[in-house]
Amino acid sequence: MGPYFFIFSIIISLALTLVNGDAGLIQKTCKTTKYYDLCVSSLKSDPTSANSDTKGLAMIMVGVGMANATATSTLLSSQLLTTKNDTIMRKVLKECSDKYAHAADALQASVQDFDSELYDYVYMHIMAAADYPNACHNAFRRYPRLVYPQQIARREMV
Repeated sequence: MGPYFFIFSIIISLALTLVNGDAGLIQKTCKTTKYYDLCVSSLKSDPTSANSDTKGLAMIMVGVGMANATATSTLLSSQLLTTKNDTIMRKVLKECSDKYAHAADALQASVQDFDSELYDYVYMHIMAAADYPNACHNAFRRYPRLVYPQQIARREMV
């Protein structure tokens, strides 16, 4: 989820200026991010983005992040079925699944805070959501024999 959270933080800060939507707003907004192509493709995947202001773009990115976190949590939960005999791996997969679910919850809370114009809380929830994947990595590091799942590593880079 790494690139998404970097993009969120930029778009959230830009959303505070509430620029009205225009044809080039997505490109202008994404030029300020480290992951331009990912930002543009993520925003354009939502048909409402063409007419959105920066607040709308921020909410689209939060939605993308929530979907990613939820899907990753579900994937990790499904891997529990294939590791019935490895109690340590099951424990770590469960912890990671929970962390990604918490990330989705934190992003959902940021939407509510954004609607209430509680921008300090928006930032706090987005930063919390960004940190939950780190907690998952740390869970795997506690057990040197465990290998971080490539499926999850790839999802984090998209």
